[in-house]
Amino acid sequence: MNDLERAALVAQAHLADALPRRWRHVQAVASKARELSHVTGEDPEILVTAAWLHDIGYAPALVDTGFHSLDGARWLVREHFPLRVANLVAYHSCAIYEAEERGLSQELSAEFSPETSPTSDALWFADMTTGPDGQNMTAEDRLTEIRDRYGPNHLVTRFWRRAEPMLMDAIQRTEARMASQPM
Repeated sequence: MNDLERAALVAQAHLADALPRRWRHVQAVASKARELSHVTGEDPEILVTAAWLHDIGYAPALVDTGFHSLDGARWLVREHFPLRVANLVAYHSCAIYEAEERGLSQELSAEFSPETSPTSDALWFADMTTGPDGQNMTAEDRLTEIRDRYGPNHLVTRFWRRAEPMLMDAIQRTEARMASQPM
């Protein structure tokens, strides 16, 4: 079994029953990543594998710090997924800002490396244009939904206030790649 097949299976095993809403989101993100994989110019399986696993750190059995990006990436390393996949998961969707809010940025940067690439941009795009129930959304609508769900003073809302310009840059780069390389 390759990493992509294994990723889908372990995501289902850890999320489908325990967190069905999160599972719907993850399935839709992976589907969108599959559709976007042609714009990365790289190994398309890396993007789709990371998409299946981007929220694995929410699985109750895997929670350690409470920061899903770090918890998920650590688990991926222990389970011998490629380090690049763990790095993509660790830093997906502006996770460095959440790490700072949680006081975990030193741990994150000591263990994992950020990647600026068409692959990381496409992962962020797939995640942030997919709603919590798997529905398509604009990134702006997704950010509004997150802020409404968490409230104005929650650390998730705070980190997104700071991260929004970085996220929107990644979204725009992916949209430009999609326009120049239609399916």
